[in-house]
Amino acid sequence: MTDLILDSPHPKKNEPTRRDFLLLTAGAVGAVGTAYFAWPFIDSMNPAADILAQSTVDVDLKPIPAGQAITVVWRGKPIFVRHRTAEEIKAAEQTPMGDLLDPATDQSRVKKGHSEWLIVVGICSHLGCIPTGNKPTQDRGKYGGWSCPCHGSLYDTSGRVRRGPAPLNLSLPPYTFLTESTIRIGVDEAAHG
Repeated sequence: MTDLILDSPHPKKNEPTRRDFLLLTAGAVGAVGTAYFAWPFIDSMNPAADILAQSTVDVDLKPIPAGQAITVVWRGKPIFVRHRTAEEIKAAEQTPMGDLLDPATDQSRVKKGHSEWLIVVGICSHLGCIPTGNKPTQDRGKYGGWSCPCHGSLYDTSGRVRRGPAPLNLSLPPYTFLTESTIRIGVDEAAHG
């Protein structure tokens, strides 16, 4: 009494069913719908147009005489641009590494061929105060660079910390020389060419 049924209404176990197709279709539609409604939220996390406009700052170096400095703002941070004298460069280059809290050569802190220009982020590495010394009337401290008015950290003419409590040198922003007298802050030299 064995009946052989060739056309069974029940599919084999490994074949997809109509239910499988409907589940996959519903999942795909759900994923696309979620992405559609989530995109405005995700897009709102991108920088605003006014912030993107601040992503680079061009600085004309011609008006800055040797021994003087200016402050420009880049991404809401003060950037110190100092035109160093030959004496300041010499003092920075001859400083023994053993005298530094955060050892770094002067050559590693300036662009090759432009040692007279020092560009640093003007924020003390201790608690984020803004050091004085950019204006001729301000205290530059014992080492001729900058002096933090909050807790007494001193920086030399290369922006290196010489007396704490600051643990690190003034940081260096990414910048490149567009011409001999113009820099662009916010562009890494490798990216600019």
